[in-house]
Amino acid sequence: MARDERATLLEVHQALPEEQFQNLKFLLEEQIPAGLLLPASRPELCRILLQRFPGNSLGVTAGILRQLGRLDLIQRFQLPLEEQIPKKIPWEPNGDTPNVREDPTSGHHAGGSPAPPVNPRRLTEKDLMKVAQRLGREWQEVGILHLGLERSRLEQIQEENPSNPVLWNFEMLRAWQRRERHEATASQLLACLEHAQLDPAILDFLQSLQEN
Repeated sequence: MARDERATLLEVHQALPEEQFQNLKFLLEEQIPAGLLLPASRPELCRILLQRFPGNSLGVTAGILRQLGRLDLIQRFQLPLEEQIPKKIPWEPNGDTPNVREDPTSGHHAGGSPAPPVNPRRLTEKDLMKVAQRLGREWQEVGILHLGLERSRLEQIQEENPSNPVLWNFEMLRAWQRRERHEATASQLLACLEHAQLDPAILDFLQSLQEN
């Protein structure tokens, strides 16, 4: 694309009136946790989209703009038309969401060749416990900033499991898993945690689950 993806995305968001910007965030809740979206400013939302949909953030945005009736912005910024958007665009409610975010090491992004069909690796309680054992003391920061959980829920977990930090981490991950349901895959958790300041072994473990 001739225009720089990051700069174009920011210009598109800045062109929206505040009410439509809030509507944009509301419609994105099908793909991104509300806990990340609600406090996000326009630049922060651009950063989230660029991280979650590498190479395809403009296509995702174009899909939401169609729902908002802002075809003028799609034309002004030369955003990808619907027929040019890969079939697995996450705003389409067709169950394809995990494919856009899967395996960041595979080299198959939405902007390139489609990745071959795979069965997403669902996380088990044993998997979650292995991650929980390696989460540090900043577990609440991880829960709020990267998993989109409410602070009140994390405080409740802490009260229900006094003096047991590993169980705090485990129950936090289970709360995320229950919310994400069928999308609670190793790929999805890796996408949520890859920018957090964590023990690298956690990311290595989640990547290994994707490869199995």
